[in-house]
Amino acid sequence: MSATGLSGDPAEYRRRLDEQPDEVIDAWSAELMRDLSIKIGVIKVLDAFRRSSGLSERELERVFAAGGGAPATVGRTADGRLMVPAISLHHLVSGVRAEVTDARARLVTYLTDSFHEIVFL
Repeated sequence: MSATGLSGDPAEYRRRLDEQPDEVIDAWSAELMRDLSIKIGVIKVLDAFRRSSGLSERELERVFAAGGGAPATVGRTADGRLMVPAISLHHLVSGVRAEVTDARARLVTYLTDSFHEIVFL
């Protein structure tokens, strides 16, 4: 596991993430969103990313568009929850980079908060 940056606990994982270049953090975040959308669904991925990044739903929409996501594809479920196409989740990574000055810290938090999901992927 150590070759991939993963470790036995979230604290050590965070320390290892801090040693990675931005490109790796971005790639791992996008891959995690893709993989988790298959396992737990897009809505739960959006909720987890929103919580970890500290963004409101409105800010999340702006970040999605800033990252290249088509604003017309942002929608709501029947019960009003934010929804985007699964194939477009990666736009959140480049969007948070474009819109937020502490994007790296927010992405590392997202990865760390998802630690227990990662170990089962």
